Amino acid sequence: MKPQVLQEFNPLSIAVLAHLHHPIASPFAGGMESHTAHLVSGLVARGHEVTLFAKDGSVVDCQLVPVLDSGFVVRGYPEEERTNEQHEVLDGAMERAVRFIQEGSFDAVVNNSLSPVPHRVLVQLPTLHVFHTPPLPRLVEILKEASRAPDLLHRYVTVSEANARPWQEWIPDIEIVHNGIDSARWKEPVIAEHAVAAWTGRIAAEKGTHVAIAAARAASLKLRFAGPIHDQEYFRTLIEPQLDDDISYLGHLDQQKLQHMIASSQVFISSPLWEEPFGLTTLEAMACGTPVAALPAGAMTELIGATGGVVADGQDSEALAMAASKAKNMDRTLVQERASGFTLAKMIKGYERILHSMVHHPFSLVSEES
Repeated sequence: MKPQVLQEFNPLSIAVLAHLHHPIASPFAGGMESHTAHLVSGLVARGHEVTLFAKDGSVVDCQLVPVLDSGFVVRGYPEEERTNEQHEVLDGAMERAVRFIQEGSFDAVVNNSLSPVPHRVLVQLPTLHVFHTPPLPRLVEILKEASRAPDLLHRYVTVSEANARPWQEWIPDIEIVHNGIDSARWKEPVIAEHAVAAWTGRIAAEKGTHVAIAAARAASLKLRFAGPIHDQEYFRTLIEPQLDDDISYLGHLDQQKLQHMIASSQVFISSPLWEEPFGLTTLEAMACGTPVAALPAGAMTELIGATGGVVADGQDSEALAMAASKAKNMDRTLVQERASGFTLAKMIKGYERILHSMVHHPFSLVSEES
């Protein structure tokens, strides 16, 4: 008896709700924006009809419905104090998106936002809620009130085992679909420069850019770093004074330039000072063949494994410097092989499987006898 084989899925009409802080456009403001872009393009490539509800200025490979003006600037995270007005604008835009969806004829919804609105309002539509952060107070309040009886219309997913653990207090059956990338797009035949490190990401305190700089200096490495400046005061006071011949800020780069910067570096430094839910930049570095030195936060160990780099044995720059010194000479072929376990195709099929189970298109199992 041969194992059962899954047949192909039927196409679905899918509404995707984006996080509204930034447009979904390259160069991406962060991991959530990159994830959304690749999610919709991957679903479209699989034959699904996808409509994205997002901030104006988004550029995606599917139908786009702008629900928030591109000129609205989010100041910090919405869980901070003095943000009631900001919440009202963001929630109002999300409510408009939900009304559009309710008036449409979608088979399912993917809630790829951090908004509580879809949890409150999308009760009668099959909705897959994706959590990209540790628990947020406004979402937790809703989950506390919700019945935890089995609900075939609503499913919950997060991006790593590390990020699933804190959510399991409210969602014991949360599922895991690891983020993935098109590894082939990150492979470039570049010779790595000796004693050069790379860092990419949002430039903000929780991403630990200052720790990466200190670690590079301690390991006698030059550091080239890139990404959007999300906290101007942080950059002005802690980062800009550090810039010199050895520490270079290259700006917010597009994928091609970012890829070249990472691939031509001997080691990639990942320095999260919060419980990093996944770490797309870390995965992209490994796909380039560049070994990673990382602080032991969130999903770093889960992602890097034994061959993608070295996870520091402490939380400070000295421990990170030691990890960088060890990682820089690792086998780059093995590093790329580690990245190949987190593919975009695998991620899309994970979401696809759950979406079809929610809209009652059960898998068609074919038994093939030998």
